[in-house]
Amino acid sequence: MAMIHEIKAQSRKDEGKGASRRLRHAGFVPAIVYGAGQAPQSIQIEHNTILLAAKHEWFFSSVLDLSIDGKVQKVLVRDWQKHPYKLQMLHMDFQRVDENAALRVNVPLHFLNQEKSPAGKTSGVVISHNLTEVEISCLPKDLPEFIELDLADLKPGDIIHLSQLKLPKGVEIVALHLGADHDTAVVTANTVKEEAEEAPAAEGEAAPAEAPKK
Repeated sequence: MAMIHEIKAQSRKDEGKGASRRLRHAGFVPAIVYGAGQAPQSIQIEHNTILLAAKHEWFFSSVLDLSIDGKVQKVLVRDWQKHPYKLQMLHMDFQRVDENAALRVNVPLHFLNQEKSPAGKTSGVVISHNLTEVEISCLPKDLPEFIELDLADLKPGDIIHLSQLKLPKGVEIVALHLGADHDTAVVTANTVKEEAEEAPAAEGEAAPAEAPKK
């Protein structure tokens, strides 16, 4: 069962760049909520609330309970703007969720037991995580916070594709509906061979002469 993550916010009426700057100076993040056939709503959230939540994967990939003036709406984070060098969130977009309509969301992949696998224990094997997240489709109630991939049996030379991921009930991978060509490799375990090469003779250097016969 998915955890409930609540974010508290307040409605706001002042809009525009000047109003947004004042909010940021006061320690708030300006944001907007849209979708589900309702009018967009401007809101503000305490910056520390966003900063703490943004440290977790679930903030960007889970259905959130956005409590606006005490009234909860189910939403997804759809866009965010960060300051180019300060630890500051400048703006956020939230999309309302229709609990009866399928979502398309990118969720992170968690790789388990890599170091215990035959590939992980073999010298000269490079294990590559070609994907770190995957786009899925499901109803909001079935949305996982992440998808686990157990690598305990990974052997040198193995390739794990999208179609081999074990998905929760009701969850589908969007790319696999586009055809077999989109069954991307998620993990590869390649053996790297080191070949010793003889150093070539320096240009202009003569080959050693044979010893004179006596």
